[in-house]
Amino acid sequence: MTLQRLVLHTVVLLCASAIEHAGAITVIDPTNLAQNTLTAVRTLEMTNNQISQLHNETQMLLNQARNLAALDFDVVSRLRQSIRRSEQLLAEANGLAYELSRLDQVFARLYPERYAASITRSDMAAHSIERWIQAREGVRTALRMQAQLSHDLVSDEAALTDLVSQSQSAVGALQAKQATNQLLALQAKQVIQAQQLAIAQHRAVTIGQARQVAAEHEAREQRKRFMASGASYAPRPVRVFAP
Repeated sequence: MTLQRLVLHTVVLLCASAIEHAGAITVIDPTNLAQNTLTAVRTLEMTNNQISQLHNETQMLLNQARNLAALDFDVVSRLRQSIRRSEQLLAEANGLAYELSRLDQVFARLYPERYAASITRSDMAAHSIERWIQAREGVRTALRMQAQLSHDLVSDEAALTDLVSQSQSAVGALQAKQATNQLLALQAKQVIQAQQLAIAQHRAVTIGQARQVAAEHEAREQRKRFMASGASYAPRPVRVFAP
C-alpha cells in the first residue's frame, strides 16, 4: 500500500468516526481534509526529491574534485637532468666538431681532396697525428655515452616503477592523465638518449673510415712527390757490428 492510499484510508476512517460522533465533536470537511493531507504528502515527496538531488549534486562535485586533483609526483626534472648530462658529454667531445660550420673547416684541412704544394711532409705527419687523436676521441665519446646510458637505466627503472604505482593509485582522471604523460616523457627521454648514443657511435665509425681513406690518399701523395723529386735510391754500406 502506497503512502497516498494509506493517507486516504486514514481520512475515510476519520470521516466515518466524525459522522458517528457528530453531536460530540466539531464538524470536519472530509474533502478539505483529504486535499490538505495530499498537499502535505506531495510537499514531503518534493522535499525528499530535493534532498536526493542535492545529495547527487554533492557527490558529482566530489567526483569532479577528485578528477581535477593534481598528481603530487613529478619525474620530469629528473629526466631533464639526465638528458642534460648526455648533451654535456657530446659538448665535451674533442676532435671533429658537431657544428656544420666548424666541421667543414676542420674536415677540409685534415681530409683534403688534393694536397697543395705548400703542404710539407711535416704538415702531413702532423695532420695524420691529429686524425688519430680525433678517431680516439670519437671512440672515447661513444664509450662515455654508453656508460652514461647504462647508469641512467637504473634511475629510469625506478622512475617507471614510481609512475606505474602513481597511475594505478590515481584518484581521478587528471592524476591518471598526468601519470600517463610522465610515462610518455620517460619514453621520449630514452628515445632521445638512444639517438644521442647512435650519433656518437656512428661518428666514431665514420671518423675511423675517413682516417683510413686519408691515410691512403696521403700515401699516394708521398709516393707521387718522391717519384717527382727524381731522387734515386743509392745503396750504402751499413756496418752492423763495430770492429
